[in-house]
Amino acid sequence: MKNFKNRLLFNISYFFLWIGYFIFARLFFLLFYFDKTQELSFTTILKSFLYGLRLDASFSAYLSFIPFLLLLISIFLNPKKIGNIIKWYSYTLVILITLLLIIDASLYASWGTRLDTTLLTYLNTPEVMLASVSSFQLISGLIFWLLTSYVFIKIFKRTIHKNIEKLSIGNWLQAPVFLLITAALIIPLRGGLQTIPVNQSNVYFSSKMFANHAAINFIWNFSNALTHKSDGKNPYKYFSDAVAKKIINKNRNQLLEASTDTILNTTKPNVILIIWESLTAKVVGPLGGEPTVTENLNRLSKEGILFTNFYANGDRTDKGIPAILSGYYPQPTVSIMKMPNKTRSLPMLPQKMIDLGYKTSFYHGGDLNFGNMNTYLRNAGITDFVDGDDFDKKDWNSKWGAHDHIFMQRFSDDLAKEQTPPFFKIALTLTSHEPYEILGDYKFGKDTEENKFRSAHAYTDKVIGKFIEDAKKQPWYKNTLIVILADHGHRSPKHEGAFNSPKKFKIPMLWLGGALHKTGVEVDNIASQVDFSYTLLDLLDGDNSAFKFSKNIFNASENQYAHYIFNNGFGTLTKNGTFLFDNVSKKPIVEKGKDASKLDSLGKAITQNAYQDFLDRK
Repeated sequence: MKNFKNRLLFNISYFFLWIGYFIFARLFFLLFYFDKTQELSFTTILKSFLYGLRLDASFSAYLSFIPFLLLLISIFLNPKKIGNIIKWYSYTLVILITLLLIIDASLYASWGTRLDTTLLTYLNTPEVMLASVSSFQLISGLIFWLLTSYVFIKIFKRTIHKNIEKLSIGNWLQAPVFLLITAALIIPLRGGLQTIPVNQSNVYFSSKMFANHAAINFIWNFSNALTHKSDGKNPYKYFSDAVAKKIINKNRNQLLEASTDTILNTTKPNVILIIWESLTAKVVGPLGGEPTVTENLNRLSKEGILFTNFYANGDRTDKGIPAILSGYYPQPTVSIMKMPNKTRSLPMLPQKMIDLGYKTSFYHGGDLNFGNMNTYLRNAGITDFVDGDDFDKKDWNSKWGAHDHIFMQRFSDDLAKEQTPPFFKIALTLTSHEPYEILGDYKFGKDTEENKFRSAHAYTDKVIGKFIEDAKKQPWYKNTLIVILADHGHRSPKHEGAFNSPKKFKIPMLWLGGALHKTGVEVDNIASQVDFSYTLLDLLDGDNSAFKFSKNIFNASENQYAHYIFNNGFGTLTKNGTFLFDNVSKKPIVEKGKDASKLDSLGKAITQNAYQDFLDRK
């Protein structure tokens, strides 16, 4: 009987060891984001632990299954040998899960979501993935990983050893009981006896999304995403396909036509597209942002056409590039740019420009293989590339690639040699990406991540300002349209309201150059990256019929809308309303303005239709 009791106590203590680990992990997450945690009441913080227990218990049950089974075997075999197997099993898991704990906390700042399989899409280029991490973060993370793993290994070792020492080979009659106990793990694993197993929405309890995210068990979330691959069905199906298209067409068709006949003074200008890494409207003075970060862009905004209500459609470069060049909405949890079999069938602005007689090229100071960008751009028809391999390593920062001032000087030098107009050239900057390593002074210091962010953008702004001043002296300038826009917005500087509010996604777009008919103009129409290719081709009398998600930016209708996605959610807005929706809880995050109810339907229809299009591409 004593042997039976000791085995039972071992099962209970082992299961609760993992519960304790996950309580620590949640506490770590809340302390790691102490500024966000301070915004929660004590009751809300407490609830994040209480609601989170269901997922904690679920994954603890997963992790306990093998030890419970091994303990059952110890009835017949030497318990001490079995105990050693359980120890090493536990140590390995502690080390691996603690590593994922650190990765999860680090990525949440950028992604606004707990760890999922998005991480795996970057594993083929680990050196580029680590480029976002500063040396200090890497070293401190390594120390925390080793220290935390050591502490929990000691706890597991002591507990397992203490309980195993009390065991001996038992009566075979105990076997059915412990088999039943092992099988009973299915109850916490499923989160109870209800029909539908526990999922993330079961732990969403608050109107504050950070509190809901804190309640999620990070490793449960990762494992669930790993094991629940797409079955080819559309998870965002809110309407019949016909109704979804009708909702979209009703809003889109009335916005397609626009007066664009006074924008350009030539029918076939050269086009230069500068995509500025992570530039948010929050640091651009004329867009209501901070006035001293992008002083050159602020000044240049008076010399061209500034779009004051322009939005990114996604939150990372691999989502921004297809939005800009293919007029294609990003997907909530996957990136089409990483799927060559699907990108082959996308409409491509560079190819349309080639059809119009343009010579195309793409410049980037870093690794074009990151996120499968190289394959996407070659599918777009571009054959002329300059990337990080074309620059000396001495001109690189320690992480991403060539410094922007080196990269943009090469871009400028090559333009000076250009003898075959018309040309379409794209330049993607990189220095304003984390960890914000720049040469020269940090204008705003580097005491905080936000000040490093500001300083990096001030540096790139100076580079862009010099490029434009040099361009004005070139003979090609008078017949050229220069477009400056961002690949996506950014969480920095911190903004009020929801993490994924339009403030995070609002970005600048500025048109400059001698090809403009009018300058000093502001366009406040609501638009987004997916509208760019359609509008440019409209101006150049190109074929834009394949850009079926796009609208003409110059349509001044009050019903103009922008739609963007974040991880498992979307935002849709007009001048008269904003609607943000979370796909996990199936609940709105923000409903504001008289258009909110209409935007509910429109946002869901676009999400459904865009994802179905993604599924249908082979």
